[in-house]
Amino acid sequence: MSSPTGPANGLPVRMPRPRQPGRHRRPEPAVAPEGAPALVLAVPGAPSPAIRSLAEEVISIARSELPGLDARIGYLDGDNAEYPTLQAVLVNAAELRVARYEQARAAGQEVAEPDGPVAVVVPLLAGPDNSLMRQIRQSVMDSRAAAELTDVLGPHPLLAEALHVRLSEAGLARADRARLFTVATAADGIILATIGGEEAVQAAGITGMLLAARLAVPVMAAALDQDGAIAATAEQLRSSGSAQLALAPHLIGPEIADGLLDSAARDAGCAYAEALGAYPAIGKLALSKYTTALGITPPQALGAQTH
Repeated sequence: MSSPTGPANGLPVRMPRPRQPGRHRRPEPAVAPEGAPALVLAVPGAPSPAIRSLAEEVISIARSELPGLDARIGYLDGDNAEYPTLQAVLVNAAELRVARYEQARAAGQEVAEPDGPVAVVVPLLAGPDNSLMRQIRQSVMDSRAAAELTDVLGPHPLLAEALHVRLSEAGLARADRARLFTVATAADGIILATIGGEEAVQAAGITGMLLAARLAVPVMAAALDQDGAIAATAEQLRSSGSAQLALAPHLIGPEIADGLLDSAARDAGCAYAEALGAYPAIGKLALSKYTTALGITPPQALGAQTH
């Protein structure tokens, strides 16, 4: 039987300690500053329900990392309300900010005149692609909105993590290097496929070095949009001792033309993993580009998880 102050037998009672501030205290979740510019995801490729779903998932991940974030989607090739163009989304963001300012003034509120960017445009691209970036810049210019354009998402260690996961999902790599089991279909050489010419290949090569360290197999980057590049890279890997190859797209998905990966895999004579898609790292990297552009402290440091 117990008393109000503890057990009847007199045994000591473990009382909860008051929470103390300190470095081990879990930080309060960050929220988007009031009136912060919108994050506008610039999505390449022909719009489709699948691409919209992917973009919405990336936006959802970013919002979960920074509650209160105003995040929108603009399509480079959009043409209607269902798939609004990047230009239209930026014009709408600018008009909305002016309308809010005028409403506040009409209500007698003391508010500062709108200043700074109305939006931060983040390209949904894993690596550089001059052609697509020119389209994005032109859309930003044509909107006449005060918008800031960030760089592409990669290279970054989180992309190496995402590539590793996609390869393991396809049965082409071990999910965890620390485990001693093997996958019968695991590749001993990886072709990192990208789009955007030599600059894209160089950027993918940086991520490829990180992926090679994770998998302990050679990784070489090659451009899908350069004739013969994939086949030549496959031959180079085989001549250096790799017998079982795999193709891993250093691409998110919307920028890939239908059938391109199938054709490239046939050229290389190997299986391939799915594109990066809405892997959580993509949303986190998009948010990181946004917060860096605005000088906002990100909710948490970005880094690759080890496997």
